[in-house]
Amino acid sequence: MKSNGSATDASVSVVIPTFNGHSRIGSCLHALLSQSPPRDIQIIAVDDGSTDETAGVVQRYEGVLLLRQSNLGPAAARNRGAAQATGAVILFTDDDCVPVSGWVEAMLQPFADPEVIGVKGAYRTRQRKLVARFVQIEYEDRYRMMSRFQYIDFVDTYAAGFRRDRFLEMSGYDTSFPLACAEDIELSYRMSARGWKMKFAPQAVVYHTHPDSLWRYLRKKYKFAFWRVLAVRKNPTKGVSDSHTPQLMKAQLLFLPALVAASVADLALHPAVSTALLVLAAFALTTLPFALRAMAKDAAVGLLSPLLLAMRSCAQCMGVIAGFVHAWRKTSKVPAKAPA
Repeated sequence: MKSNGSATDASVSVVIPTFNGHSRIGSCLHALLSQSPPRDIQIIAVDDGSTDETAGVVQRYEGVLLLRQSNLGPAAARNRGAAQATGAVILFTDDDCVPVSGWVEAMLQPFADPEVIGVKGAYRTRQRKLVARFVQIEYEDRYRMMSRFQYIDFVDTYAAGFRRDRFLEMSGYDTSFPLACAEDIELSYRMSARGWKMKFAPQAVVYHTHPDSLWRYLRKKYKFAFWRVLAVRKNPTKGVSDSHTPQLMKAQLLFLPALVAASVADLALHPAVSTALLVLAAFALTTLPFALRAMAKDAAVGLLSPLLLAMRSCAQCMGVIAGFVHAWRKTSKVPAKAPA
C-alpha cells in the first residue's frame, strides 16, 4: 500500500468522488486501505466542492491523495482523479460503498486478458428493511442476466475498472450529466460501440446502502430513467438492448399509459369486461418470472414484487417522459445554422 499520495507509479489507482461525504467516505477508505492480498494501490479522493468536513476526514487517512475542486459534478470529479492517476488500471467506487477485502484483486483479474478494457463488480447490502431487500434482489436479477454474456456493455461506477489509456482516449465521463446518474452507462455504451471488451466480475463486491423507503426508491428510479434517456439518445442502438436491462422491464414501461388509456375507454365505452382490469392482469403476468425468483430468496419480497414492480414501472415511465421533454427542450434551444 502506498505510504503517501505521490505520483509514484502504481499498478492500480482507485478514484472516489465525494460531495459532502464526511459521514460515509471513512468506511470506504478504511476498506481500501485494508485490501488483501497486499498490493501497491494509489487511492485518490476527489472532493467535489464539499461544504462539510469531508476533506478533513480524508486527510486523516495516510496514503490517500486528496484532490479538491469546485462543485462540478461526479463525472468531472472522476475525470479529475483519472487525470492524476498513475496506475495502468483505474478503479472507481463511490463514497457510500465499502469494498470487501479482496475487491481490488477481483476487479483486476479480468484484465489478465489484454483485450479486456473494462470490468464491472457487484453490489451487496446488509440492510434488512423490505424495500432495501427488494432492491438487492433487483440487482441480483440483473447480475443473473449479465452472467450469461461473455462480454458486457454496462459498467456502473460503484465498482468500475478501466485501462487508463482507454479511459482517457474516450475523454472519460460525459460531464453534461450533472448527477451520478447514467454518465457511467453512457461511457460504457460508447466503449461498446468501438467493439471494446468489458467483463462482469461478480466476486468484486462492494457493500452499499440501498434506498430503504418506498419514496426514496421510486424517486431514484424516476431519476435514473430521466438521465437514461440522455444516455440512450447519445447511443441510440442501446435503446434496443444491452447486457443489463431486461426486455420485460421495457415492456412494463407501457403499464401506466396503457392503464390510463384503458380507464378512459372503460368510462367512455362501458365494456362488459373492464379493459383496465385486463391491463392489470396482463401486467401481473409480466411480473411472475421475477416474483418467483424473488420468492425463492425472500418470501415477503416475492409476494410484494408485483405491486413494487407496478410502482417502479410508473416511476420509470414518468422519468422517461420527463427525460424526452428535457432532451427536446435542449434541442429546440440550439440555434439553427444561418443560411449560406
